[in-house]
Amino acid sequence: MNYTETLDFLFTAMPSFQRVGGDAYKPGLERIAAFCQHLGNPQRNYYIIHVAGTNGKGSVSHMLASILREAGYRTGLFTSPHLVDFRERIRVDGEMIPKQRVVNFVNKHREKMQELDLSFFEMTAAMAFDYFDQSDVEVAVIETGLGGRLDATNLITPILSVITNIGLEHTEFLGDTIEKVAAEKAGIIKKSIPVVIGQRCEAYNAVFEQRAEELHSKVIYAEQEFLLNGVEHFDNQHQHFSITRVRDNRLFELDLDLLGEYQRHNIITACAAADYLAELTPLTISRRAFREGLAAAAANTGFMGRWQVIATEPYTVCDTGHNADGMRLVASQLEALESDRIFAVMGFAKDKDLNKIMPLLPKNIHYIFTKASIDRARCVEDIALMADGLGLDYECKATVTEALTYARSLALASDVIFIGGSNFVVAEVEEITRSVVE
Repeated sequence: MNYTETLDFLFTAMPSFQRVGGDAYKPGLERIAAFCQHLGNPQRNYYIIHVAGTNGKGSVSHMLASILREAGYRTGLFTSPHLVDFRERIRVDGEMIPKQRVVNFVNKHREKMQELDLSFFEMTAAMAFDYFDQSDVEVAVIETGLGGRLDATNLITPILSVITNIGLEHTEFLGDTIEKVAAEKAGIIKKSIPVVIGQRCEAYNAVFEQRAEELHSKVIYAEQEFLLNGVEHFDNQHQHFSITRVRDNRLFELDLDLLGEYQRHNIITACAAADYLAELTPLTISRRAFREGLAAAAANTGFMGRWQVIATEPYTVCDTGHNADGMRLVASQLEALESDRIFAVMGFAKDKDLNKIMPLLPKNIHYIFTKASIDRARCVEDIALMADGLGLDYECKATVTEALTYARSLALASDVIFIGGSNFVVAEVEEITRSVVE
């Protein structure tokens, strides 16, 4: 098989959650454990940081991978979902896995994958574990897919676990209360392995503390380790943070090439995790690596889709926040923009609870609702019906391309265009933008 045929096989024989939603979800570790044993358990051959959470786990994972790369380590990064290219999920020192390596892996192990009835995500995680081993990776940052306890990545034994925060998402799989979701995420905590909690919350602190106590693991609350003094935005690609380390009152002036107000939480989480790794593990992370890794987090890892500026006139930004907690943060960011007119190109997935998401949308925006070209995308008629009930100012366009073109025709150079609501909408805009540049 060539690369195109290989992807067709993966996406059809092993449906992905990204494409079909819950029908692709296969909880449990038995299948991937058997497959990794078949591969020789490559995930045991390098240090691992395991990252879970409802929101922010992608940003934190990319920050940590960039810091480790700047520290001189050959660094693997496994994340999901991808936006444009499947290979975004698996990177070594920022470079995507080569197409031929994907083809070779599937050709070699196809029969075993089918025999074990692996899910798309299980196959992808195992491919990452194997590729990192074959690439002489020294340390890998592994992001969970869905949940934690039964997530395929929970096969690993890390030197540090990180849980960014907890919100209600995928309740049909993880539970219908914050406590139940937290219990699933807490499943990544391993015996005697510390866990960094990004954001404290009375609703779930006790869940993590109880699990950690059972396993004799230390809980590190990031917000007790580092304090945010202030944030400055000095261009369309960076923001500056003033942060104090509590234990010695040391001041850090840090630049970050990721935008979005919510990064103030994520950078504190990344700081606490990096500090633990530098102080209490075999890894060596200098102050220079720490500082330069954050300043080039997106550049070093190819991170896309989190308050990403894709044009300046008009100011055009996209964000993949797509659950209620994520949309709350995005809405706050939109309301803070200093612009008389904002046009929002938005679509949603079928399995997202619009009753919780759409009431969060600001009223002072002109919405252009659309449907991504994927079966899992929600039809615009459903979105429009709810928009009517909420009194939103909106129009509908059949495709993402039409919606973006229309928004650009309406916007003046001083206006703002926002693109979001769904990974799929942002992915199509990324493809459109990339094709124009190329």
